[in-house]
Amino acid sequence: MSQRLPLDTLTELARTRTDDAAKRLGTLQNAQLSASQKLDMLLKYRQDYHDQLQALMSQGLPTAKWRNYQAFLATLDGAIEQQRAIVAQALTRLDHGRADWRDNKRRLNSFDTLAERVRRQELMAQAKREQRDSDERATRKFFDRAANPTF
Repeated sequence: MSQRLPLDTLTELARTRTDDAAKRLGTLQNAQLSASQKLDMLLKYRQDYHDQLQALMSQGLPTAKWRNYQAFLATLDGAIEQQRAIVAQALTRLDHGRADWRDNKRRLNSFDTLAERVRRQELMAQAKREQRDSDERATRKFFDRAANPTF
C-alpha cells in the first residue's frame, strides 16, 4: 500500500497548518507570560515604593518630597494600567490562538479519520480480490483434476 491517496495531500496540508498554529500558540503563550511578568514586576515595584513612602512619612517627610513620591506613584499607576491593557490583549490573542489551533487540529483529525477509513476499505477490497483469485485457482485446480484423473 505504498500508493499515495489524494487525501494524503490534504492531510499533509492540514498537518502543516496545525504545526504552524501550534508554533503561533507557543509564541502567544510566551508573549502573555512575559506581559504578566512585567505587570507583576510593576505591581511589586509600586508596592515597594509605597512602603518606602509610608516609612518616610512616619519619620516626617517634607512636602516637596511627598509630592515627588505621589507624582512617581501616579506615573507607576499609569504604567500599571497600560500593562494591564497589554496583558488583557495578550490573553485575547492567546484565546484566539488556542481556538485556531483547536480548529486546525480538528480538521487534521477529520482528514486522518477519513484517510484511515479509505485505507481500510482498500484493504478489504484487496482481501476480497485475493480471496476471489484464490477461489478461482482452487476451482480451476479441482476441474483440472476432475478432467484428468490420475489413477
